Amino acid sequence: MDNKNELSRRKFISGTALGAIGTLGAAGLLASCTGAGSKGSAKLPELLNEAPDGKVLKAGLIGCGGRGTGAAMNFVDAGPNLQIVALGDLFQDKLDACRATLKKQKNILIDDSKCFTGFDNYQKVIDSGVDIVLLCTPPHFRPAHVEAAVNAGKHIFMEKPIAVDPVGARSVLISARKAEQMGLSIVSGTIRRVQKDYMETYRRVANGEIGEIVSAHIIRNGGSLWAKKRLPEWSDMEYMIRNWANFCWLSGDHIVEQFIHEVDVMNWFIGKIPVKAMGWGGRQRRITGDQYDFFSIEYVYDNGMHAHCAARQISGCSNLKREVITGTKGYADCSGTLFDLKGNQIWQYPHPKEGDTDLTWKVKDPYVQEHINLVTAIRSGKVISDAEAQVNSTLITIMGRISAYTGKDVTWEEMLNSNLSLGPKTYAMGPVPNIPETVPVIGTEAKLI
Repeated sequence: MDNKNELSRRKFISGTALGAIGTLGAAGLLASCTGAGSKGSAKLPELLNEAPDGKVLKAGLIGCGGRGTGAAMNFVDAGPNLQIVALGDLFQDKLDACRATLKKQKNILIDDSKCFTGFDNYQKVIDSGVDIVLLCTPPHFRPAHVEAAVNAGKHIFMEKPIAVDPVGARSVLISARKAEQMGLSIVSGTIRRVQKDYMETYRRVANGEIGEIVSAHIIRNGGSLWAKKRLPEWSDMEYMIRNWANFCWLSGDHIVEQFIHEVDVMNWFIGKIPVKAMGWGGRQRRITGDQYDFFSIEYVYDNGMHAHCAARQISGCSNLKREVITGTKGYADCSGTLFDLKGNQIWQYPHPKEGDTDLTWKVKDPYVQEHINLVTAIRSGKVISDAEAQVNSTLITIMGRISAYTGKDVTWEEMLNSNLSLGPKTYAMGPVPNIPETVPVIGTEAKLI
């Protein structure tokens, strides 16, 4: 008979599959990350300061919270003849706030007939005559929205992460493969890959300037996020979605929802997928939801290399954000500095100083740059997609989360074949059964002697 701890681990890896996706030969769907090629061959792609002119491109925003509102403004800032023409959100107050902000800050007027609420708002936005959809809802809903957008032939901007569970991640990959065949472009919101300082640092690391990569040390320690107090009139569903950043089924926990930025940098620079995660974590200060507020994950690779990743969201502590890649000849701060093994700086990104007229090395706001890249791809007819890289990064963070939640090692192979699907089977304002507001507890209880 399985012991209690092993049953707990199985619960976090297995679950109810969505459709047939959980029974696919999942291991064959995902390829390993690849680096830039042979040493000395990596080059920077061109980054335009704005997208080229062209016919009007109309975008619809799905998810009108702060990030969604920001993404809509970033889109219109990306170049000429770009319009936001439709808005969708579950809640009327969120949509109204977004609409007012767009009017005030960008003089964007959205017609009443192009504003949609309810759980089906995403489909109404997709069907409203747009060319592009901006997917900025809580990440639980991302896979279904990506699938619907691709089926309708729309180009996509999708915020990170692209899923909260393995079933959802694989669903996005299948949709992305279909989008590529249809000539549709997809850009996701892991912004570091479009920052010139990170890109130039990556180029130098890929070209061997710190030698062969042997380890990584990735940290994101910051203050606590917002939390919503439940109001008496809110149902379970409304409370959870309004407080989405604190529920695993909606956000994936902060290791997936926020720390993915740093883990994605690690995956990009290393160019390999870890084969196993050994995780720790817990909760000391969070006051709502079912998530942890700190994680420490050791990722192991097929060549024996280890990478340590740690994240914390607790206010009143020392904070740090760092992405360090170590090689046989030195190490890199991925945001723009190389060192030798003695700690001496050997290169630093040449950020322009105030007053400089040469802006060759200016770093464009990455929240705008990602939309420049998307619009440029659409207008040039050169399809781009970073979806597979983001599927990989999402799954790697989920692998770490599950290991921390269970106190057990979790493998990449298990992630590829897991049928874990978080969240309710149907969406309606009312009770949400089988998702208690309780925190995962690992191991077995100590005994007094």
